[in-house]
Parts: sequence; structure tokens; C-alpha cells
Amino acid sequence: MNLPENLKYTKDHEWVRIEGNTAYVGITDFAQRELGDIVYVDIDTVDKQINQEDVFGTVEAVKTVSDLFSPLSGTVLAFNEKLESNPELVNSDPYGDGWIIQLSVDDASQVEELLSATAYRELIGTKTDQSRFDFTL
Repeated sequence: MNLPENLKYTKDHEWVRIEGNTAYVGITDFAQRELGDIVYVDIDTVDKQINQEDVFGTVEAVKTVSDLFSPLSGTVLAFNEKLESNPELVNSDPYGDGWIIQLSVDDASQVEELLSATAYRELIGTKTDQSRFDFTL
């Protein structure tokens, strides 16, 4: 399973890449595998202020719809428009072209609270109830 060391992770299976005062957010390789083929990504929070752990959108797979939880507080700056016509990018390139939103970073201390790749790997390796995702196994 692909878990880039330069990213931060959440217990809800989102990843975060910080670039200056902006965070790119997507779902992890583990999450996309568990959800299956992504057929639609719905983000209705662009230009809205959200708090850490707020729902910022949903991903729809063939058999389930799952909420996406914000790893940080900030303003949703952009939605990855490539996902409108190619939602499968979340499956094929979750850490690259499959990013979901760009988010301003309002509180840098929240970034330090996120999981490292090692901590996330331990979480998914040892937990049976891994997240708020309603995975269909």
C-alpha cells in the first residue's frame, strides 16, 4: 500500500500535503481501495469556511456514499475540477491528480496533530473499525 512519507494523515483516511499556507486534501490509497470504484465526488463547500472534522463533501463509489471530513480548519479554496469528468483519478492516483480540495490553513498547529505515515500505517494495520467511512467489504 502506498503511503508517502511527506504527507500527513487522519484517522478518517484523508491525506494532507502542505504547500505554504495551502493544504491539498484527498483520500488515502487504503480508503480508495476499501471504497472501490469512485464514480462521483461532490464538493459543495468551495469558498466556505469549515472547521476541522466538518464534512466538506462526499465520494460516491459503486455501492456506497461516504462523507469526507476536513483534516484542518480553513476556507475551501478550490475543488479539483478534473474529478468532474474523471472521478476515477481518486482510485488511480490518490496522492497526485486525485486530490480533492485545496484548503487554506487557518491554524498551523492543527497540522502537527495529524498522523505521520508510520502512525497511519499502524492505525490501519491494527484497527477493525478504522473510520467513519462505511466501507462495504
